[in-house]
Amino acid sequence: MARLRRYLPILDWGRAYDRHAFLSDGMAAVIVTIMLIPQSLAYAMIAGLPPVIGLYASILPLVVYALFGSSRTLSVGPVAVVSLLTAAAASSVASPGSPEYIAAALALALLSGLILLAMGIFRLGFVANLLSHPVISGFITASSLLIATGQLKHILGTQAHGHTMFEMIPSLIENLADMHLPTLAIGTTATAFLFWSRKSLKPTLLALNVPDGIAVLLSRTGPVMVVIASILVVVGLGLDAKGVAVVGDVPRGLPPLSLPALDLSLWTTLLPAAMLIALIGFVESVSVAQTLAAKRRQSISPDQELIGLGMASLAAAFSSGYPVTGGFARSVVNFDAGAQTPAAGAFTAIGIALASLFLTPLLFHLPIAVLAATIIVAVLSLADFGALSRTWRYSRADFAALATTLLVTLGGGVETGIVAGVAVSVLLHLWATSSPHVAVIGQVPGTQHFRNVLRHDVVCTPEILGLRIDESLFFANARATENVIQQEVAARPALHHVVLNCAAVNSIDASALESLELVMHRLEDAGIRLHLSEVKGPVMDRLKRSDFLHHLTGEVFLSHYQALETLAPAVAHTSYATSLAAPAEPSLQSRSGRSSSLSE
Repeated sequence: MARLRRYLPILDWGRAYDRHAFLSDGMAAVIVTIMLIPQSLAYAMIAGLPPVIGLYASILPLVVYALFGSSRTLSVGPVAVVSLLTAAAASSVASPGSPEYIAAALALALLSGLILLAMGIFRLGFVANLLSHPVISGFITASSLLIATGQLKHILGTQAHGHTMFEMIPSLIENLADMHLPTLAIGTTATAFLFWSRKSLKPTLLALNVPDGIAVLLSRTGPVMVVIASILVVVGLGLDAKGVAVVGDVPRGLPPLSLPALDLSLWTTLLPAAMLIALIGFVESVSVAQTLAAKRRQSISPDQELIGLGMASLAAAFSSGYPVTGGFARSVVNFDAGAQTPAAGAFTAIGIALASLFLTPLLFHLPIAVLAATIIVAVLSLADFGALSRTWRYSRADFAALATTLLVTLGGGVETGIVAGVAVSVLLHLWATSSPHVAVIGQVPGTQHFRNVLRHDVVCTPEILGLRIDESLFFANARATENVIQQEVAARPALHHVVLNCAAVNSIDASALESLELVMHRLEDAGIRLHLSEVKGPVMDRLKRSDFLHHLTGEVFLSHYQALETLAPAVAHTSYATSLAAPAEPSLQSRSGRSSSLSE
C-alpha cells in the first residue's frame, strides 16, 4: 500500500479531504478557470494550433495530474514557453494548421510524457540540474521576448514571418504600411487594459470600497472582461466584415480521444525537441511547486512530479491536446485563491469542460488581436531583465551563461539557445573546477583554526606546509593541484612536512588518486612526508579500498590542529597559549582588513 501511495499521492491527501478543502478548492477552481479559458486559447495560438486545442489540453491532463502529482497547488495546462517549443519543433516537420502539424503536436505530447514518466520511475530528476538558474532565466526572458514580438503582427493586423528576433523585426517593419487600423485599436486597447488591470484594478476596486474577496476575484477577470468587451464591439460594429481577424468557429464539445501517429521517423525527428520540452517544463514546474509548498511548510517529491507531469502530457496526447506543464502565474493564482489539494485542478478541468460544451459558440467573434494582447501581457511578466545586472555583479561566469542563452535564443531560436546555454554552463564549470583554489593556511593565534595566510594574520612554521584544497579532486583538476603543491614546496627549502587539509574535498577519483601518489613519491624523494587532515568519511572509505594509505609516508589526522600539534607541538601550543594570555579583541582582523569570521 505504501508503494502504491508513492505513485498515487491522492491516496494520501484524499483520506483527509473534507468540506473545508472542497469549498476552498472549488473557489480556487472558479478563479483559475476564468483565467485559463482565454489563456488556453491564446497559448494554443503560440503553438500554431487551433485555439480549441488549448481548451482540450486543459481538461483531461488536469484530472490526471490531480491523481499523480505531489504538489497541492500546482496548476497544470498549456504554458507559453512550452507552446513556443512545440511550435518550433512541429513547424520543422509540417506547416502550421495542417493535419500533419497537429499530429506532430500530439507526438510531442506523447514523447515528452514518456520521457518524464521514465525519468520519474527511474528517479532521474537530477538530470534537470544541468539547466542552471541563469540558463533558465536567460531562456525564459528570451522566449518571452520572442513570443511577444511574434504576436505584434496580430496587434498590427499585418503579416510577418520568422522564428528569431532578427527575422521577425525586419519583417514587421517591412509590412508596417499594411497595418489594419481597427485591429490596431482593438489590440492596443486590450493590451493597455490588461497591463493596467494586472497592477491597478484591485487597488481601484478597494478604493471604491469593494470587499477584499470580491476585489481579488474581479482583479483576476481582466482577460475575461477584455474578451467579452471585444466580442461585443466586433459584433456591434461589424468589424469582422471590415477586416478584423476573429477566432471563427470553435468546435463545441469535449475533446475527442486521439491516437498519436506511430511513425518512427517522425518520433526520431521530434525526440530532441521532446527532451527539451520535458526538461524545461519540469524545471519550470518544480521550481514554482517547491516555492509554493514552502510557504505552507509542505513538501513535494521531484520524482513524483516527473510522473505526474508525464502522465498529464500523456493524457494530452490521447485527448487531442499538446504538451502541458505547470504554469507559474496560474499556480500562484491557484495558491492565493486558497487551493488546498490537487482536486482544485480537477474542478478547473470541469469548468473548462463546461466552457467547451456551452461557451465555444460565443467565441466566434473574438478578435485574434485580443488573444495576442493576452499573450503579450502574460509572457512579459515572466521576463526578468534585472537578472542581467544581478548576475553580472555576483558572477561573471553565470552572467556569461545567462547572456549566451539570451542572445542565442533571440538570434538562433529556442532549441539552439537552450543547448548553447547548457554547453556554456558545463564548459564554465569544467574551467572553474579544473583550476581549484588551493590555499596556504596557518594557525589563527589563540585558536585551533587555520585560515588563508593571504587573508589573515596567522602563525606558520617553515618546516610544515599546510594546504587547504577547496574542491573535489578529479581528472580535470588533478594536474593543476599537483602543480600548485610542487610550486609551494619548491619555495620552502626548510620543509619537512606537507599537510593537505581535505575538509572541502568530497571525492577523489582514480586520476586524482594517481596524481596524489605521484606527489607523495616526489616529496619522499626530497625527504618530505605527506600527511592528510580532516578527510571526510566517504572519501576515507574509498581511500581504504586502495593501496594509498598503506604507502602514505605520513599520517591521516582528524583535525589540522592535531596535525600541527603532532608535528610541531611547541609551535601549536605556544601560538594557542600566547594569544589566550593576551587581551581579548572584538575580532581578529585579516590582512585584507576583514573580520576572520567573514573570510576564509
